[in-house]
Amino acid sequence: MDFHERQLERQSFTQRSLLVASLLLIFIVVILFRTFSLQISNFTEFDKASLNNRTYSVPVQPLRGKILDRNGEVISENIATFDLVTTPRDIKDVDAFIEKIEKIIDLDKDEIDLYIKNFNSKAFFNRELVLKKNLSEIEIARFEVRGFEHKEAFVGKRFRRVSRYDEIFSHVLGYTGGARENNLDEQNRFRSNSWRDAVFSYANGLIEGKAGLEKTYNQSLTGTFGIKQFEVDARGRLVKELSYTPPINGENILTTLDIDAQKVAANQLGKRKGSIVVVDVETGGIVAIYSYPTFSVNKMANGISQLDYEDLINDPDKPFFDRSVAGRYPPASTIKPLVGIHALNRGQISWTTKIDDPGFFELPEDGRIFRSWGEIAHGLINLNQALIRSSNTYFFNLAYNSGINELADDFEKFGFGSTVCVDCILEDGGLVPRPQWKMNNLNFGWFKGDTVNIGVGQGYISATPIQLAHYTAALANKGTKKPLFLNNSLSGKIPSSEIELENFNQRDWRLLHKAMESVVESDYGTARRIRDQKDFLIAAKTGTGEIISLDSREEYERIREDQGLRDHAIIVAFAPAEKPKYAVSVIIENGESGGSVAGPVALSILKELLKE
Repeated sequence: MDFHERQLERQSFTQRSLLVASLLLIFIVVILFRTFSLQISNFTEFDKASLNNRTYSVPVQPLRGKILDRNGEVISENIATFDLVTTPRDIKDVDAFIEKIEKIIDLDKDEIDLYIKNFNSKAFFNRELVLKKNLSEIEIARFEVRGFEHKEAFVGKRFRRVSRYDEIFSHVLGYTGGARENNLDEQNRFRSNSWRDAVFSYANGLIEGKAGLEKTYNQSLTGTFGIKQFEVDARGRLVKELSYTPPINGENILTTLDIDAQKVAANQLGKRKGSIVVVDVETGGIVAIYSYPTFSVNKMANGISQLDYEDLINDPDKPFFDRSVAGRYPPASTIKPLVGIHALNRGQISWTTKIDDPGFFELPEDGRIFRSWGEIAHGLINLNQALIRSSNTYFFNLAYNSGINELADDFEKFGFGSTVCVDCILEDGGLVPRPQWKMNNLNFGWFKGDTVNIGVGQGYISATPIQLAHYTAALANKGTKKPLFLNNSLSGKIPSSEIELENFNQRDWRLLHKAMESVVESDYGTARRIRDQKDFLIAAKTGTGEIISLDSREEYERIREDQGLRDHAIIVAFAPAEKPKYAVSVIIENGESGGSVAGPVALSILKELLKE
């Protein structure tokens, strides 16, 4: 019995020993596996995590690239400014510190309140804090003389984004403003909270393009952020700088713009609302593009008061609205060369076809009268004479004998109804109306009178100034259509296209150009006022864009007392006529006469560009 019990005890002890040994072995294996994992297989990952916990990387802001005109002259650049920068951790009494600083540098209440609001946070994390931006030379001098008394502050160099031509390039150039983190292309290189501690190169901190070229080419202009790596303690406070990788500044953008031409455009338009667009006929580069009213890009980029901003927003003249690319206007008689091309190409007429112009057109369906400007009767005239004298009746007839869809097809071939610039911001496509458009938008069917109106660029059709310049360049190039652009690096890289005109040949193009030359050179031409003010040939077509459709000259004389209801003055032109280099469109709102009002403006710009 005792022997049997001893055997059971021995067996039980052995089993327990084996269990303990097994558990101990498993524990050792787990420890060894974990040690291997930590020390060997995952060493790199944990080492990096350890380093990240011990270090803190912040972005270092690069300088934006400059924006240059086609001659390499600076339009927008970075101007050095100086800020009073402090190290809050070294300041024992913030109120006493501010009191001392105010003795040498003027501080307003907003600056003091903002500084105090951020003081404790910056002091705890050992970050720098700007007390005053954009110090004057006198303030810098005062501080430097007594700088030895303020070891906790220094004058830091910063930059401002500035255009040398504050208002004349505002719409095309655009402006910069504070960057949002989710717009920063390189944010995946840094922790999200690192951006608040970025090393700023600009007085306004992190900036990005908000409009115009500054926005279109923001990524190229911005450059690549550098990195400053700091050692931090367990609470995230900076201890010391470990390494520095300098930023790569942004690329300069060489544009197709011409500063001198832009100056002339601004000077000629003056305080009149409107737009001027000039393009290089050979390349499609935009040489000048100006819209008025305008605004200050420097104020927008470097601090505009809320009151001034609200004044701009609420201004009834809409200074932020870029008329050049987004303004919709009736193309008026400037569309007549295209209507002539349409009729010739489709075999409706020849150059010798004559139509009687009694000063009006009567719609056969209902007897409705469509009157020519001034109700002038030109008698029997052909296409050449109709273009020179701008006979509405002739083109009323051409449109009446055309189908609206066929007419719209040819308008669209020349770029109307679509955007024409590859790198312009907020460009509008204008409108080439069709019957379905009218039914969808106005809930009315299409009438033949609608087509008649479109024959003279009135009615539902609308075009932007940049479309008119693009169309004029296509006329100058005898049917070769080139997309427009602003970045000179695109020159030669954007394919042009030939407009399909099966029955419109080189002879037709020569006759069309000759007719447009005679608009200026003929005694009957609507732009004859500028004939003797130049020494080169200009091909042109004027227009008078109606705001309100009226039945008689007498009605117009009554309403024109309200300047806002007067017709728009329009001209499109290219020069030199024999070998075109530049095409221009000018629209002066409520200017009334394309030949006498818009014509001299176009001439002045062409003279500036062709003076060489």
